[in-house]
Amino acid sequence: QYATKAGKRYEVRYRKPDSSATGKRGFRRKMDAEQWGDQHVNAAKRDGSFVSQSAGRTPVCDIYSQWMDTRRPILKANTIRTDDATWRTHIEPEFAMRQIGSITHAELQSFVSGKAETLAPSTVLKIVGVLKGVCDLAVKDRLISKAPTDDLALPRREGRRLHRYLTIDQLLAVADEAGKARMQPDDRRALVLLLGLCGLRWGEMCGLKVEDVDYGRRRIHIRRNITRLGSKWEETTPKSHEMRDVPMPRTVGEALLPVLADKKPTDWVFRDHLGRPPRNQSATSADWNRTWFVSACRRAGVEPLPPHDLRHTAASIAVHAGANVKALQRMLGHKSAAMTLDTYADLFDSDLDDVADVIDAAVRVSVRDVGKMWAREGMERVRSV
Repeated sequence: QYATKAGKRYEVRYRKPDSSATGKRGFRRKMDAEQWGDQHVNAAKRDGSFVSQSAGRTPVCDIYSQWMDTRRPILKANTIRTDDATWRTHIEPEFAMRQIGSITHAELQSFVSGKAETLAPSTVLKIVGVLKGVCDLAVKDRLISKAPTDDLALPRREGRRLHRYLTIDQLLAVADEAGKARMQPDDRRALVLLLGLCGLRWGEMCGLKVEDVDYGRRRIHIRRNITRLGSKWEETTPKSHEMRDVPMPRTVGEALLPVLADKKPTDWVFRDHLGRPPRNQSATSADWNRTWFVSACRRAGVEPLPPHDLRHTAASIAVHAGANVKALQRMLGHKSAAMTLDTYADLFDSDLDDVADVIDAAVRVSVRDVGKMWAREGMERVRSV
């Protein structure tokens, strides 16, 4: 109990889990102070959910820095770069200097809804992902009792983009036109065939070494990925850290022979004339685009497409050649067969036709059997009469 100009007041004094002393003042009645102490201190200490009143004053920017520091040694540089750009562009101007305990669920919902009006759903979900990471860390460190990002209403992800598949003839035509380039014609023809028949990602193609091309087993070993970060190239593991072996068709093996000639096992398979990894090609069909891949598409009479989409062509060719889902999953490096089915559900539309045919056949057999049964019953009635 203590005295103020407004009258008698009560203070709850207690020790935090780290043994430092603190308190909360301003209660008009002793029973109110005791009730608050029991609810917010004693019970919270018993179940491990105790949060100090001063802990929520920590700035959001400090928690973000701590969150990023714990992730840098674990995640790929490209992921860290994307998250940091999301923070600087969308979150830092609004919340960097705010106290974590002052941010409410309603405030975050208003912020997310406002972003959803002008940004793509995937961008909004990325923003929420960074915010959630920061708030979840604050909960784990007992800075707040509950994350304000829980149960936010979020925009739906964009529907699955319809893939564009080249026919085998179109793919071979593009590869042949790429092989007529003035610079590195053999490399460019082999590159197109490798992407379009083996389904490699661009970074995986850049990360191939001569020793990764196994002619004895007709396999290509995917062991590394090379991506561009600003003006630098970063060597990492393949996506989802999954190394794999990809079947190598004879067409690809023959196209790679002149590319691998006179190279040592540890040399890179594909490098430009300056010794750098091949730069990914712009996919725009604008007249000003004169990149070698788009130019090859135009000369082959094929509408230009992103080189990454040749991976979809590889999936299409494999499915129509009879590859099962599990084999396709391993070839493309997907995390699960379910992901492969979700990504390329349209390639299995013919299976639906097969189901319809099977059902029709079953119905015809059933109708025929029922007809025979009725005929037998009719003959038995005639005999009995």
